[in-house]
Amino acid sequence: MFEARFQTFDDANERDASAGRLSALRAELKRRGLDGFIVPRADRHQNEYVAPSEERLPWLTGFTGSAGAAVVLSDRAVIFVDGRYLLQVREQIDETLFSVEHLVDNPPDKWLEANLPAGAHFGYDPWLHTADAAEKLSKACAAAGATLTPAEPNPIDSAWTERPAPPLGRVTVHDRKFAGDTAQAKLARIQAEIAKLKGDALVISDPHNVAWAFNIRGADVSHTPLPLSFARVPREGRPALYIDGRKLSNETRDYLETLADVREPAAFADDLKALGAAKATVRLDSATAADALARLIAEAGGKLARGADPITLMKAVKNATEIAGTHAAHVRDGAAVANFLAWFDREAPAGKLTEIDAVAALETFRRDTGLLKEVSFPSISGAGPNGAIVHYRVTRATNRAIKPDELFLIDSGAQYEDGTTDITRTVAVGVPTAEMRDRFTRVLKGHIAIARAVFPEGVTGAQLDSFARQHLWSAGLDFDHGTGHGVGSYLSVHEGPARISKLGTAPLKRGMILSNEPGYYKAGAYGIRIENLVLVTEANIAGAEKPMNAFETLTFAPIDARLIDPALMSEDEIAWLDAYHARVAEKLMPLVEPETRAWLEAATRPLRA
Repeated sequence: MFEARFQTFDDANERDASAGRLSALRAELKRRGLDGFIVPRADRHQNEYVAPSEERLPWLTGFTGSAGAAVVLSDRAVIFVDGRYLLQVREQIDETLFSVEHLVDNPPDKWLEANLPAGAHFGYDPWLHTADAAEKLSKACAAAGATLTPAEPNPIDSAWTERPAPPLGRVTVHDRKFAGDTAQAKLARIQAEIAKLKGDALVISDPHNVAWAFNIRGADVSHTPLPLSFARVPREGRPALYIDGRKLSNETRDYLETLADVREPAAFADDLKALGAAKATVRLDSATAADALARLIAEAGGKLARGADPITLMKAVKNATEIAGTHAAHVRDGAAVANFLAWFDREAPAGKLTEIDAVAALETFRRDTGLLKEVSFPSISGAGPNGAIVHYRVTRATNRAIKPDELFLIDSGAQYEDGTTDITRTVAVGVPTAEMRDRFTRVLKGHIAIARAVFPEGVTGAQLDSFARQHLWSAGLDFDHGTGHGVGSYLSVHEGPARISKLGTAPLKRGMILSNEPGYYKAGAYGIRIENLVLVTEANIAGAEKPMNAFETLTFAPIDARLIDPALMSEDEIAWLDAYHARVAEKLMPLVEPETRAWLEAATRPLRA
């Protein structure tokens, strides 16, 4: 009845091949005179989702998470993952080959400083690490008495005999009715910012920023409409876009050539060397620009100005058209989610549904809108103990029946041309335990604390992060991921620079869209997460002595009241939840299927009705 077209459930894990691949890599390192090598989960742009041709870390280790790295020495190998993936990594790798380290607590540079043999030549691919990351590695190697050595071409590529070809996804123009501004206006803003920064040129290494600046979208990676490409914008004059011409229709090429010189990627290195030879001051994005780019410019005599790409902030602050688009997208998406939740409540008690069934059903309800372009990430569909794996991805090998008296966590999102969505709901199947209700209510209280937050202009996500954790902390509990991430406009579901986390140092500005997603995870038992997207808006406070901001909740879908313990809720929290559910009913009732309406009415009743 239901079908998933934008995601698959094949078990892509190749753990059983790791031993042979690790041996082949070590042989190649020995041939090159290298005593070790670092394998990041990265491409040349530091993208979250990478093309199959760039999946070197899963090819080597079997680990398929979106963040991590491996270090291979002649006598041992280590894989580094953050807290989201500590459970997943142990299920996917061969622990007789790789030991596991925490990516944040003991990152590769610290580990290398403590473990790299003196005199070693340690290799890295300068196209897969930023200049800052390369400097950290270099310092760590020096502290260990070793040497960091560029390795080109990447030694894994020499051993990867069946490496896929690079992608050639079609590039399309992102219409102004969705973008709000013309590309000409955006490029003028960028050039003004380059002048303010006293630079001669900006190299755009982040394809998200290329897509935003030129009002284009692509299809080179899964789930995010990216055109893999680079660009160069001078302070004055005509920009250049470096993109494989096979991705461009005649119409798209004509559009782009009104904005820039359209050049093949092979010309990029020589053009950077020419900038260097002209003694230009070139701005490089410290977050995404490869160390190789810095080397090409600096070795030719240019001056590097490393820092944030100014486009990143421009892109994060949505204009009025993008805000109107995300409002429309979230109402449309909310109706699809409500239809799914109503269907799930009808079907799940029989115990016949599986995690894959749920993913396929939700994607189908979204496709039925007629406007779905893609899912914004592979849906996380976790029943019972699988819900405790923060970034769990169901496969046919792990697919689990959704059983009575368990919790079910579904985290999913959609890509529409007018907006990107991301929502998590945790629902009860059967009767939840008192502990489940306690933990869910504490997570909900943290979610509401973020949703109701009022804060001065200039406050960062790090300053708000503890709001979401306070009620868990008071019970000796916590969660090992950030509370929220930025979200793009028909771009990445994980967008910088702002986030709500301990590491969120970027000020929150009006027009930014972020997620609000505290959680709790009991390993081997269940997971809980409640996620809505929020928009930073002006807070109108009488007598305020400085500009104040607040969050407007964008997501519309019921929160499962069966999992709430009202005795733990304050009157203000109950009032927020009741008001939210009233808005959900108002927005969605005209759009949902007839058989969903009675369910939606019941799911949005006041908590103490």
